[in-house]
Amino acid sequence: MSEPGADDGYTGPACLVVDGERFDVHVQLRGHFEPIDGRYHWYGRVAAHDALDERLAGAKAAGVLETGTGARPCELAEPDLWGRYRITGESTPPFPVAPSPGIR
Repeated sequence: MSEPGADDGYTGPACLVVDGERFDVHVQLRGHFEPIDGRYHWYGRVAAHDALDERLAGAKAAGVLETGTGARPCELAEPDLWGRYRITGESTPPFPVAPSPGIR
């Protein structure tokens, strides 16, 4: 597991909540502050997870991603060929980052 906040990213355990249903997942996340829109954009992959795949059946979904340092709204896109769902968010990320002006 990488150290939270190292290189504006996080790899490790998380909880994904979709329509009130909780899934213990493993995520790999990265992010960056985008000065054009003034927001922090974070993104990554949720490791293949049978119960999550059964629930979503390959469809897009909105959810909340929780790590040990925060919980933030997210969007899930269709899974890739390896069954990993793409996850994105535009907010203060659910992992620590180096201070940057304008993060909201």
